[in-house]
Amino acid sequence: MQRVLAHATADRRHSFDALLCTGDIVNDDPGGYTHFVRELSTLGKPVYCVPGNHDDVQLMRRSLSTPPFQIGGYVDLGKYWRMVLVDSSIAAKAAGRISRHELLALQAALSASDRYVMVCMHHHPVQMSSDWLDAVGIENADELFRILDHHSRVRLLSWGHVHQSFDGRRHGVRLLGTPSTCSQFLPLSSEFAIDARPPAYRRLMLQADGNVETEVVWVEEAAASLVSASA
Repeated sequence: MQRVLAHATADRRHSFDALLCTGDIVNDDPGGYTHFVRELSTLGKPVYCVPGNHDDVQLMRRSLSTPPFQIGGYVDLGKYWRMVLVDSSIAAKAAGRISRHELLALQAALSASDRYVMVCMHHHPVQMSSDWLDAVGIENADELFRILDHHSRVRLLSWGHVHQSFDGRRHGVRLLGTPSTCSQFLPLSSEFAIDARPPAYRRLMLQADGNVETEVVWVEEAAASLVSASA
């Protein structure tokens, strides 16, 4: 993660307004939150997070309870965009499910704004064509999409969890999965397998007209998402 962050911040061609971390801040060791805070609090940028299946949600919220960190809720970026952070984690389970409380909060955040919207979570809501991985996605993705389909300003749905890049579309909404700051999963694999690709991060440019420009940057020696929003 240190090498990924160093690579991203050293690129002076691309400034960024915020950092998005889509879950699994630690790998079952809550002591890692201390290191995460130490490394990212020096960036001078907001850090928006959602819990993953390897996170301890209570300890994560306690450890990341003060700026520049925010867990869950929503934030308005510039004049044109709103980012909504959805908790899809289930305690002690690899798969995800969005609770009724989170669905209602999402509905409220979408209804209360005329901005374009980026929705972020940990688990993938669509099939990845990988048997073992698709068994641990969001169990109630239909409830999520039922809400999103009623809000035409939703432009982007982003997640982590899959340790690989994904770029698709559904009903005009861009669907993006981002690789990891550690090892990657082999795409299209029926069983768990590690890919040889290096760690990576994703750049996201949220445009004033609702369009999204994005690219995945693979760091050969070393994911996160760097978000820029039109003013």
